[in-house]
Amino acid sequence: MTNTSEAPDRAQWLRLWSALPAAAVKALAADLAGQHRVEDLALPQSGLGLLPLTDSALGDTYFIGEIPLAQAHVRVTTTQGQSIEGAAILVDDRAGVARSMAILDAVLAARMPGCEAALRLLTQGATAVAEQGRQRRALLAATRVDFALLGTNEEDDDE
Repeated sequence: MTNTSEAPDRAQWLRLWSALPAAAVKALAADLAGQHRVEDLALPQSGLGLLPLTDSALGDTYFIGEIPLAQAHVRVTTTQGQSIEGAAILVDDRAGVARSMAILDAVLAARMPGCEAALRLLTQGATAVAEQGRQRRALLAATRVDFALLGTNEEDDDE
């Protein structure tokens, strides 16, 4: 197949693909679905999930709000009979995007034909995440305040 040893950790795949336009992810998943047989093990779903927060002092759990969730679970089978499952759970409200990422997850995890394209998308996603991080650091630096300068002038406030 291909050497994907340079792929990021699997735990990061969904984050990296999520940084890209959904159309790119869906287009690749549709192409891979044309090459392989894709079976939904659970229907792709989207809805709301409760966001829990555990109190650090007493250990009580509180639900502080709702977040959009989309999930999908698929089995991808090659023409040679190799089969692998893929899944995705996203903080997103688009079940189709979750299904597309589940297909990419399965293909890349099993190094099936077409995994090179999924790896290229990961690389593009890593570039996008790095750029977002750079922009965030620049915004943080632009809004940084140096409090050491506050008490330096010798004005007398009692006048």
